[in-house]
Amino acid sequence: MKIKVEQAKIVKALRDIEGIGVILENANDAKEALDLIMRKSELLKGGEGKKLKDIKVTASQEYKTSAVDYSLIFTLEFVFASGVFTDTKVALIKEVQEFFDKY
Repeated sequence: MKIKVEQAKIVKALRDIEGIGVILENANDAKEALDLIMRKSELLKGGEGKKLKDIKVTASQEYKTSAVDYSLIFTLEFVFASGVFTDTKVALIKEVQEFFDKY
């Protein structure tokens, strides 16, 4: 399962949690920032978080109105351990999505 998160939301979350401003230029930068956010925040602290094996990050650009008006978007793909129920996956993904919606 995958969700999209805007670059600005990840930057704002990291500034709020760690007190640092970062520049995310690519998927590797976003992956590092997400790892910090996940470790320092209350995300993934519950039982569902232990069932998540990895979060794969890919970058893309979304064009709003023209070729010069775009946003950097990161797609987060959640990789779970085998045998995890869909309800558990949805609950965890919803928690992450709600976290970033605050920013």
